[in-house]
This record gives sequence, C-alpha cells and structure tokens, in this order.
Amino acid sequence: MKKKILSLILAGIILIGGLSSCGGGASSGPAASSAASESQAPAGEQEKALDGRDKTVYREMYSAEFTTLDYYATSNNNEFKVLANGVDNLVEYDEYGIEKPGLAESWSHNEDYTVWTFNLRQGVMWYDFEGNEMAEVTAEDWVAAAEYVNTADNNCALQYMYDFVAGANEYYEQTATKLEAAEAVADGSFDSEEAYYEENGIDTSAWITIEDVGVKAVDTYTLEYTLNDPCTFFVSVTSFASYLPIYGSFVKQMGVNFGADNTCLLYNGAYILTEYEPQVRRVLTANENYWDRENVYITRLEYIYNANNALLAPSLFQSGELDYALIPSDIIDEWMANEETANLICPTSVDLDYSYFYTFNFEPRFNEAYEPDNWLLAVNNESFRLSLQHGLDRLRALSVYDPYNPDTSLSNTITPTAFVSYNGKDYTEYGGLDVYANGDTFNEELAISYRDAAIEELTAAGASFPIKILTQYNPDITNWDKECQIVEQQLEALLGTDYIDIIVETGPATAFLSEVRRSGNYAFLLCNWGADFADPSTYAEPFRAVRNNYNFMATDPETELGGVTLNNKSAETEALTSEYYGLIEKAKAAVEDGERYEYYAQAEALLIKHAFVIPMHVSYEGYAADMRSSFDRQYATFGLPRWRMKGRQLMDKPFNVEEHAAALSQWEEGRAAAIAAAAAN
Repeated sequence: MKKKILSLILAGIILIGGLSSCGGGASSGPAASSAASESQAPAGEQEKALDGRDKTVYREMYSAEFTTLDYYATSNNNEFKVLANGVDNLVEYDEYGIEKPGLAESWSHNEDYTVWTFNLRQGVMWYDFEGNEMAEVTAEDWVAAAEYVNTADNNCALQYMYDFVAGANEYYEQTATKLEAAEAVADGSFDSEEAYYEENGIDTSAWITIEDVGVKAVDTYTLEYTLNDPCTFFVSVTSFASYLPIYGSFVKQMGVNFGADNTCLLYNGAYILTEYEPQVRRVLTANENYWDRENVYITRLEYIYNANNALLAPSLFQSGELDYALIPSDIIDEWMANEETANLICPTSVDLDYSYFYTFNFEPRFNEAYEPDNWLLAVNNESFRLSLQHGLDRLRALSVYDPYNPDTSLSNTITPTAFVSYNGKDYTEYGGLDVYANGDTFNEELAISYRDAAIEELTAAGASFPIKILTQYNPDITNWDKECQIVEQQLEALLGTDYIDIIVETGPATAFLSEVRRSGNYAFLLCNWGADFADPSTYAEPFRAVRNNYNFMATDPETELGGVTLNNKSAETEALTSEYYGLIEKAKAAVEDGERYEYYAQAEALLIKHAFVIPMHVSYEGYAADMRSSFDRQYATFGLPRWRMKGRQLMDKPFNVEEHAAALSQWEEGRAAAIAAAAAN
C-alpha cells in the first residue's frame, strides 16, 4: 500500500493553471522529451541502488511555491535552490570550499584589488526551456546583468550587492529618480519629467550612463570589474545571484515577464527547468549540451508539491518514493528506537552559510490588538531586552532540531565561529567578541534582575503589563513552530506571564519575508542571514543604516513602512545605534584585513551586549533521511554554490548516525589538507 501513496496524492491534487505570461510553464519540446530518455539510461549507465531506486533521478517534496524566478528579484532560498542549478556563476567551489573555474577559466586583480579581470570559458551557450540553443555566453551578459539589477524599475532585491562596483549605486539612484519623475507625471502632479527635475533641483546633465558603471566587456571573453574600494574577497562576491549573467536581448524581449515561469528564463547551467506546474511539480532535466556534462551524475530532479510535506515525506522516503525527507522532532525517538528506520537517518550537516538570531523590532507595524505603542516603550528599554536575552534557554529551544545533542548548531555570535580568519586568528577572537563566542548568555539570575529593573523603568515610562510580544513562524519550515512554542513556554515560565505575553502566530508559507519581517509585522522574531561573501562585513548587512528591514534600528529616510519614516528610537537607543554605525564606518575605511576585522567585531559585540539581537544557531535542520552524501556537494558558506546538484551522486543507501560521523571526520581532514595546500600555492 505504501508504494501507492505518492500516486494517490498526486491524483488528488487540483491542477492549478500555469502563469499566463510566457506559456504557462510548458513541458514539451526536445529537452522535456529527453528527460524520459535520460531517466532510462542505456544499459551499463543506469545504476540502481540496493533497494531498487534509480540513482539517476532525485525526488523531493516541497510545500512552498515560487514567488518569482527572476534570480535578481528574489532573496528566497526556495527559488535559489532551483535557479542555482539553471544558471552558472563565474567561479565554482570544490567539496572542500576551494575556488575553481566556472564560467571563468581564470581571473586576476591589479595591485590594490580595485580591478578584477575574468577570462571567460568559450563556447558556453544559453538554452531555452526546451533545450534549444539561443546564443553564446559572452562578457556582455554580465554588463546586461549590471544594467538590469541597477535599474530601479526592475525592483531587484539583490541590488545592494553592487555596493562594491564603481558607479553602480549612482546609476541606480538615477533610475530611481527617473522612476519617481515618471510616477509624478502619471499621477498628474507634473506635466513632464523635466518639470519634476526642475522643481526638485535635480541636474540630469551630470547623470552617468551604464558605460560609466564599473562592469565592462573588454572583449567577447574578457570581463572587467572596477570597484569603489580595494576588495580582497571579490571573487566570493561574484558567487551571489546578483552577479549571474543574463542575455540582454532576451530579458528586453520578456520585459516585466522575465522570470514569470520556466519559459521566461534562459539557462546555461547543468540543468534546465523543463516542467513547472505551480502547486503540482517542478522537474529539472540535465542539459545534455552542458559544458561540464561529465560531472553531472543525476540527470533528473523531481520536486513534488504537497502542503503536508513535513507530515508525509518520512513515510514516502521509507517506501522508496522520495530520496530526501526531514524527520520531524516528534517522531525522531520513534525512528531511533526502530532498528530499520534508525539506519535510514542521520544528523544533517551543520553549515556556516546561515546564521539565525532573534531580533527586536524597533518599527512595529502590527495590529493594534498587539499594542504596538506599548511595545515601543518596551523595546527601547535595554533592561527589558536583556531580560529576554538572559532568560532565553537556547539549548532547550534547539532540542526540537536535535534532542540528543542540542548544542550541535549553537552559535553565540552573529558571525559564526570558523567562518573566516586572518593570519590564523578566527574573526570571533577580535574586538571583544570572544567574550560572547566562548560564553552563554542564558542566566536565570541575571534575567530576573533585569526583569525587575525593566518593570520599574517601564512603569515610570507609562507602559502596561504584560508586554505583548508578537512572534510568527513560517509553517513551511520544519520544527519552527515547535521552537516558538518552547521559547514561549520557557520565557513565560521564568519571567512570569504578568510580565510578558508571547503571542505565537502562524505566518504565510509563501511570501513570509515580505508579509512579516520586511513589513515589520512582528515584535520578536527568529531571523536569519545567509552570508553573501567570505568576509565578516557580510554579517553586518542585516543591520545596515540604509534600507534596514531586519530590526529597523536605523533612522533611515529611505526605509518606509506604510508611508511613515522610521523615527521610533529613544535617545538611549539612538546613541547606541550611532555608536554601532560609527564602528561600521571605521571598518569600511580600514585597508588592512586585521584592522577591519577588529572594528566589525567591536560593532557585532555591541549588538549582543545591548541585546539588539540574540544569536541562536547556524544552519541545521536536525535529522534527515537522505540518499545523497553531504560531502560531495560544492562547499561554500555563501552565495549559490551550496544549492547546486552538479557533482552530487545518490548513494546505495542513506547514512546512519555512525556512518555520517565517520564521513564527516574524513571530510574535515580532507578540508584541512586542501586549505593548507591552497595556501601554499
């Protein structure tokens, strides 16, 4: 009966029509046809796992649909997971994190690291969703990408990554001004854009063109970036989606429909999204003409939609119908107690690609029922924030991911330990950050002391108790709901329900970021940040002074919610944020890496010391059943490489706990040797 579960699920799904803009996610054509033939490889090529699984086909279930396939407009891992397999970067990484050629065969920089040159691989082609060859990938495709990302009309969420590139922000601001002028004409406020510019004192004669931005096609296969400042880690910057290439004439042809569905994209990567039926399935087929085809072992990636993914996936893995399933905490003990299922699961790998931390929202935009004005009094009170920081038992919360070893993923800092180092000294040893990296903020006595101080101070300020604390979770993220429940119960039990009332609500599975975090629809929220490049400055990005939409601690006229400029900080909070941004500016001005690390670490230590954030853990999903090894993937703690299926293979059987531990130890030894060898060269 178990073998029939998946087919019955799919038969019961109501087919939702594809997006109308570009053909509705069609699945016909040469590439789609080859998908069937690829999965039925010739004798000798088609391998079978011991339980009869086809090792050329990978199957996974998902429960959150795309919001867009425009890889410049999204910052959602749900989309990156697919897009990273369809479009390649300049540089790749091996299984130990060592840089290696991708679409660039080699690269170099000038003496002060302000000009970087990439020599492109020749003969790489763009393909449409049917596998038809469209054009060659050339240096102009990165120039087109820079123009697209830095044009405000395109609303690219990842534009901030061009802060490095000379002229990029200036060009972006011009397009934003032009867009404002066009909107002013459209709503009748001005007769012409020129009148808008004149009224607002804007001199358009000084405007630059895209040719003035520091992204140039020196020739067909030579790409050059000119930067604002020296940047020793720029190669890692190019691993982010902002620096993916784009075929200019195609994106102009698509217009606003670029990325609307799989037919509105071109592909130059290992896979092509040949089939896309929203809330039904996604199928990526290996591109038979891919430049590195010999290193693509899995020829078909099948993602099946079901809103009950977390509930159904474990049994479907056990029955052989899926190749991956997270094991929810409420059944881990049951699986571990059964010899058959215990041999199917192991801990997922702890990754340094994402850091998770609780943030306090200084610009609440939630319903009056949750008393936002009262929250503002509380959040601006340091004693209140510290009472929650010292009261939070993080290990108890993390037990939902690993009840046996909850400290596996614990992180005491925003920037994870072992993320980067300079001259053999880990970043978290700089700037007083070691006090937190080597300690634990959980202290019941301190929490109660700060609670008592907060009650006295907030009562004098006119606050009412209990302080309502709205937090939300994404139902698509396994175990997040359970973590929230533990945090609620543990903090309220320690500090008292007459002091705080933590209100846990279910947020939307789709568009959670835009509807909850970015809109300020929370008081206290578990947030994360994925490293964009290999430098500690990447972990300062969530708290930036411009366009801050994590905890809104910046008084920033460019960040508005509901048309109201941020202005809700007390004098005490203002002083602390000013000190923080002063340290960030010193870090940016520093040339030597060790000095930069020192200032960034001081700034991060300030955020933790004054409880603007509470660090929680690094990427870790607990236990999973997975036919893939965790140790043959491209290893990077930033950017897109970690999502790529190129180079990965399906095993005959999944790792159990002991096998995973042995493989991890072997990988760690290999990585240490690889890093030493790379440094020697």
